[in-house]
Amino acid sequence: MAFAANRLIEGAAFLKAGSKRPEPMIFWLIAIAVTAIACAALLYAGRGRRVNAAVDESADTTSHFRQLLAGIDSDLAAGKINADEAIGAKGELAREMIRAKSEAKPAAVGFGRAALVSGAALVAAIALGGYALLGSPNSPAQPLASRADVAAQNMDIDAAISRIETRLAEDPNDIRGWTVLAPALVQVGRFTDGANAYGRVIALSQPTAQLLTDQAEALLLAADGAGSDEAMTLLRQATELDPTDPQPQLYLAAELTRTAKYDDAARYWQSAIDLATGTEPWLPAARQGLAVAQNDGVDTTAADQAEMIGGMVESLSTRLYDEGGTVEEWTQLVRSYIVLGDLPNAQKAYDASVAAYPTAFERGELDTLALSAGLKLNGDAQ
Repeated sequence: MAFAANRLIEGAAFLKAGSKRPEPMIFWLIAIAVTAIACAALLYAGRGRRVNAAVDESADTTSHFRQLLAGIDSDLAAGKINADEAIGAKGELAREMIRAKSEAKPAAVGFGRAALVSGAALVAAIALGGYALLGSPNSPAQPLASRADVAAQNMDIDAAISRIETRLAEDPNDIRGWTVLAPALVQVGRFTDGANAYGRVIALSQPTAQLLTDQAEALLLAADGAGSDEAMTLLRQATELDPTDPQPQLYLAAELTRTAKYDDAARYWQSAIDLATGTEPWLPAARQGLAVAQNDGVDTTAADQAEMIGGMVESLSTRLYDEGGTVEEWTQLVRSYIVLGDLPNAQKAYDASVAAYPTAFERGELDTLALSAGLKLNGDAQ
């Protein structure tokens, strides 16, 4: 039985060997043929040839000048010109004939044959020699689906994580694998595993502020709002390693605000804000966090904004009641009171605008706004 199995194996190997085709030889034959065709096209396009060689203009030019010469003789015989004028005209005509013949010579277009042949040979040598040096003509054809780059594009993140974890189980000291795996685990919501993966990266390399911050972030996400002492320790280490990085300080400030440690939180908020250039997307939130920490956890930003808006509305109202204004300004005042929820003042402003603009045609948008908010036309009279 073993002998028969060996025979089958040898037969399969023989068939496989016999089915091989001389692919490299076929490739080189095709490459040489294509190169030869390209060089022939270059030679044909660049060889010297006359432009419009089939058109012979010399006969037409000679006939024209003969007619002009006959005209001069006719004028001389008819007495229209004298002999000196006829000689001068014939001399001028002769000069024109010489100039016309010199300009009528067809120009040869192209390069010398030796230069063309040398150039084509050089192109062919560079093309074939370059591929022989840098290419891989002996490599077998590879289907698109089996290529590594295409497979990576088509693979979903869960499958990629599974493959990386399998590889790391075989080689747990592969730092590149852990570096790729850690953020991928956080991305799919496996925060605890992600934090552990960042821990492996730190253990296998030098701890950096970014790595410590990334691990702390994963721990905070895993805690789901409950906080993490280990994460706070990592964030403080990251701040010590790189005091110019605002990210760990922002995390520290947020966690200290959550735990009502407002003095320390304000210090970290202010430090992060001082490191900003003014264009960071987190800057408004940091300023709001600083305001909350400075007011012992009370968010005064909303109240400050409402106070500012109220002051602007009051200023517009005073000017309109004292000096009047356009219907658009009255509409703006009524809308502002409606947004603030102050319907009595909105009704008062609407009544004043109706008095200033009694024609309904002028108040089209204002009436629509007021009536949709429940205000009444001439409400002061009701």
